[in-house]
Amino acid sequence: MSTKKEILKQLTRIADMLERTSPPPAAEMDLNSGNAFVWEAEENTLRPVPAVNHVAMGMLKGIDQVKDILIDNTQRFACGFPANNALLWGARGMGKSSLVKAAHALVNQDAENPLVLVEIHREDIPSLPNLLRVLQGSERRFVLYCDDLSFDGDDDTYKSLKTVLDGGLEGRPDNVIFYATSNRRHLMRRDMIENERATAVMPSEAIEEKVSLSDRFGLWLGFHSCSQDQYLDMIRGYIAHYNIPIEEEELKREAIEWTRTRGSRSGRVAWQFVQEIAGRTQTRLG
Repeated sequence: MSTKKEILKQLTRIADMLERTSPPPAAEMDLNSGNAFVWEAEENTLRPVPAVNHVAMGMLKGIDQVKDILIDNTQRFACGFPANNALLWGARGMGKSSLVKAAHALVNQDAENPLVLVEIHREDIPSLPNLLRVLQGSERRFVLYCDDLSFDGDDDTYKSLKTVLDGGLEGRPDNVIFYATSNRRHLMRRDMIENERATAVMPSEAIEEKVSLSDRFGLWLGFHSCSQDQYLDMIRGYIAHYNIPIEEEELKREAIEWTRTRGSRSGRVAWQFVQEIAGRTQTRLG
């Protein structure tokens, strides 16, 4: 008898623990209340974003080819036609996340049924199945967006994403597409891949398991470091857009000097220089 009581107590403790650790039931959400949300995994809910922080598409310079590809893919998806999941990878500060947000804004300009942009944080990837269950019953179409996606060490979170991108048993909902940005083409550090090759019993199979995640993205859009001319064009675009008073020769001289202090050229560095000039000339950005 005492043994049965002990077993019952243990089962009760286990049930209580599972109840505490399991996600709360999804709250009733009005998916028509906006065109952008952030997924809050712990609360199992979507938080509306009243205004997405984005730049106009015309201000993104030096990435014309990938820009056209992503716009076309996003437009086809918005119209209900087949489209691919997209991985935007490459150099830091070259506009990967800016392009995703700009494409969303551009496609929605004249859309009768606007696309919804949903940001999911990298650490919340395991909760993707819960998010898909929330979205699949809606008549709206959703672009899931994860910025700076990468995996390290023994992190097996990538397996959850592979299942979602493959569709699993249920299949990925037709009204959902996935865009991710990363500095890494295969979403994992090179030394991590090399370590697998050196230590695994079956190196080829171990590497294949790790890098095959990126194969689940139909579009690979590469972003590379910009030339000096592209860097200056980015700055000129911002200067013209915000009507910042500065002479061309002064702009060129100071912009080049700015890159020397930073040790790199990129869209991010160009924007930081523009902020410096705008502050100095007391020009408001916005």
